Amino acid sequence: QVQLVESGGGLAQAGGSLRLSCAASGRTFRVYTMGWFRQAPGKEREFVARINWNTGTTSYADSVKGRFTISKENNKNAVYLQMFSLKPEDTAVYYCAASSTALPSTRDWNYWGQGTQVTVSS
Repeated sequence: QVQLVESGGGLAQAGGSLRLSCAASGRTFRVYTMGWFRQAPGKEREFVARINWNTGTTSYADSVKGRFTISKENNKNAVYLQMFSLKPEDTAVYYCAASSTALPSTRDWNYWGQGTQVTVSS
């Protein structure tokens, strides 16, 4: 199994920034892709960003492209989400996820963290 622990959420003002961290442990050799998802109150969970653990190739949701950056540190088994130019609509619980697939579809995310709250005030 792979365990994921997020940190770094909190309160920010619109236009501000936050950095989320996710530490992976356990059988991390099974991980090919790591990503971030978010779920706002009353809404379905949505994809935010992902990164290939080996190649570093990234992909972003259109809603965060140009404002968020996903990165990784292989030697620390960590992935980060740097969020700039935050908007109130970015308010959500953010989840770290890991997949054993190089190009995961929605169903291919095998492991999830417990989530961290991000609140952006206007």
